Order: sequence, then C-alpha cells, then structure tokens
Amino acid sequence: MNICIIGGTGFVGTYMVNALASQGHAIKIITRRPECHRHLRTLPTVKLSTIDFFGSKILERQIDTYDVVINLAGILNPAGQNTFELVHEKVADRVVQATQAVGTPRLLHMSALNADENAASQYLISKGKTQKSVLATEGLNVTTFSPSVIFGPQDSFFNRFASLLKMMPVFFPLACANARFAPVFIGDVVDAFIHSIDNPQTYGKNYNLCGPQSYSLYELVQYTAQQIDSSSRIVPLNNFFSKPLTMMMDLFPGSPITMDNYNSMKKESVCSHSMAEELNVKPRSIESIVPQYLSGKDFAGQMDELRKQSRR
Repeated sequence: MNICIIGGTGFVGTYMVNALASQGHAIKIITRRPECHRHLRTLPTVKLSTIDFFGSKILERQIDTYDVVINLAGILNPAGQNTFELVHEKVADRVVQATQAVGTPRLLHMSALNADENAASQYLISKGKTQKSVLATEGLNVTTFSPSVIFGPQDSFFNRFASLLKMMPVFFPLACANARFAPVFIGDVVDAFIHSIDNPQTYGKNYNLCGPQSYSLYELVQYTAQQIDSSSRIVPLNNFFSKPLTMMMDLFPGSPITMDNYNSMKKESVCSHSMAEELNVKPRSIESIVPQYLSGKDFAGQMDELRKQSRR
C-alpha cells in the first residue's frame, strides 16, 4: 500500500513510519526539512520529500497516486511562525483540499482529546475547529483520532518530568497537580491508526484514545520520581498558586508549562472507554512500558522490542 504521511518526522510520526515500514508499505514523508531527518532514509520503503504546503497544486502532485494520507502535523506550543492556526487549521485544510482534488480514497487525521472550538485553550480550539471540518468533508473516507497524553520512548511527558526532577533534587513545586490524564502508549495510538485503514466501520468517526487507567498529574510525577529514584519532595500547588507560577514560567522560552497548557488541563483528559472495540487494540499501562525507557536503555532497541510486543 502507498501511504503519504504529513508530520511523519515527529514523535508519533517516527513510530508510525517504522511500524508501517516493517509491514512493507511504501511511505512518503512530507516535511519542510528532509535534510534534518536522514535517519528515516535508512528504511528501504521510505522516502522524504520537501514541500511548500500553500504552493499552487504542489501538494496535489505529492499525494497523487497514494492510497492513504495520514496527517499528524501538530505542535504543543507556538514557536515563531508555527502558530496553532497555521499548523492545526490551515495545513489541515490544505491537506483535505488536496486529497479531495486527487481522489485519495482514505484520510486519517490526528486530533486531540477534548478538542472543541469552544474550549478554554487555543490548542484545543484549533484542534476542535479542524476535527469538525475534517469529519464534515464530503467525498472522503475520513477517520480522526483524539488521544490523551501520549507516552513512549523519547516522549515529552515522562521524560520531561524526569529531567525536571533531576534538576530540582530537593523539592519540586507542581502546578495543576489535580489535573487528570489517561496516558496512552504511542504503540497503541499507531496501532489504532493502522487497524482503521481498511476498516469501513471507522469511516466518518472520531475515536478518543486513552490508556487503561487514569491518574492525577501528581500521581504521574510521583511515579516518575520512583522510576528514577528521585528523593525530591513533590509539592502540589492549588489553583491559587498554580496560575501565578504558570504565568511566570510562561515568560521563559521552552517553559515546561504555558498558560495555554494550564487552560487545557482545566478539563480532565480521560475517556469513558479507553479504546473502541473495532480498533482492535488492547491498551497497555504505563507500568508495563515506562520503566523500560526511563531506565536509559537504547532507544532503537526499545522501539524494536515494543514493536515485537505489539505483534504478539
């Protein structure tokens, strides 16, 4: 099968490309800077292509003849010209237009849990607008996916907190400690995408993706501390202290939490059911995965082993 992936060089995209390549699919990754991701060229069925998304008919030429288009383009926080509106809305709209124009039979789109055009955060608003418009597209077999926080080797969640705990070995002030998540393993997210490709039962639907259990942010950071043998005292902050701390941290580049993140966490990132039955995925727990990569083992070896587990 010929599969074109937009956003195939990021965290989810890299795992997705490896999983699809291991199944023998021919994959094109559309990226603005292919020279930065040469490691993906070592996969025999993968090629990288550069693009101007808004150039006349360029995207149509890139995806013509492909059986499936997967849009994973996304950012957690704006940076420079990469705004939520540009990456989540305008690029996604352009992908839909192009797939319609060339008659691509299948489109899979990455959204986010709690995506809603009336949400409290700009991240969720932009995701919500696009999810609504993508699902309303006529003439396309579309499926969208809305995961809770995604974890796995090289994630920006458990790894980020592990790094912060090492930087603050005595005490660790934690904003939004009561926010709740149902972390979902990256391999399960990728399997949900792949299993939906040839399944007409998934057409025209959005799927919320969660792990088997929900936790407060405090519980997740405590668990991270246990895995790295950190003795730092985690100090949960209430709403009175969380907001000003977040506002202060938001002033610094690369902040671990921004005000938009703070607003996103006002609503629990959990599901009533972890995975829909037709996706044929049994979600794995953080306890079965996270210790493997917080131990500092080789990333490539972890990826290979986790992919083997997903096929058992």
